[in-house]
Amino acid sequence: MTNPAKGELVWGEVADPVPGDGEVLVRVAATAVNRADLLQVGGYYPPPQGAPAWPGLECSGTVMRGAGEWQPGDEVCALLSGGGYAELAAVPGAQLLPVPSGVDVVTAAGLPEVACTVWSNLTQVAGLRSGETVLIHGGGSGVGTFAVQYAKALGARVVATARAVKHDRLRELGADECIDYTVDDFTGVNADVVLDIMGASYLGRNVQALARGGRLVVIGLQGGTRAELDLGALLAKRGTVAATALRSRPAAEKAEIVAGVRRDMWPLVESGAIRPVIDRVVPLTEAATAHRLVAANDHVGKVLLKVGP
Repeated sequence: MTNPAKGELVWGEVADPVPGDGEVLVRVAATAVNRADLLQVGGYYPPPQGAPAWPGLECSGTVMRGAGEWQPGDEVCALLSGGGYAELAAVPGAQLLPVPSGVDVVTAAGLPEVACTVWSNLTQVAGLRSGETVLIHGGGSGVGTFAVQYAKALGARVVATARAVKHDRLRELGADECIDYTVDDFTGVNADVVLDIMGASYLGRNVQALARGGRLVVIGLQGGTRAELDLGALLAKRGTVAATALRSRPAAEKAEIVAGVRRDMWPLVESGAIRPVIDRVVPLTEAATAHRLVAANDHVGKVLLKVGP
């Protein structure tokens, strides 16, 4: 699957990837649609240097050529810098995870990107602790549905913003309170941690929503890139603002994050405390349709693309 023109997805033949030192060749069973894929196809988010030109930030499948602990036949899922919309992917061994027990190999395609995003931000950056309150924007998204469950498993009080039609599902996943961002105000939440996908349009209100010593972590820019920050309001809250991206991190940092996910999150997935939330699975050949679905924000959880019959 390639995007030769801005906004266009077409099928094309490319050379099979050749694994480098420490890399594993994976026959892809499924991949998942992330907003970064939509931005890349639209011409706004070019892949990092050395990454394949086609989209796909995660995949699942079977090891064809192993390295390190990974052997041919192992069922795995992987965090990628790109290239998941394909039949084969070459992946650094340190960015692979075993498919969790109780999860099928196709469903596992929806885990790596959200798990790594949530762990790196709620645990590594924000240090969310039991008894704290976390405000999760975009609660119905892939990241949001995973973050709700992980925060609840940590013992946090979870507040999620989403359209009202998604509230029942979010409560089933563990949200203590849901706020309809289209009509209701979230500035009174008094959150110890805010996980934000919007960026500029929410900056001022997110600072208002912080508790004393609160931590705002920006992971998306759907609401723009530039806004005025009231440093006086932030100082009065003794708050901090962090902004992170996953795709552009060095390989060593990604390896650390994947290791943290495997240690802290995989037992929660295998016990059922965290469930992969899959809105639907469509053939990879219908990736353009899947992109339109994600762009419309009508889904809950992840939209997967299945490779092959």
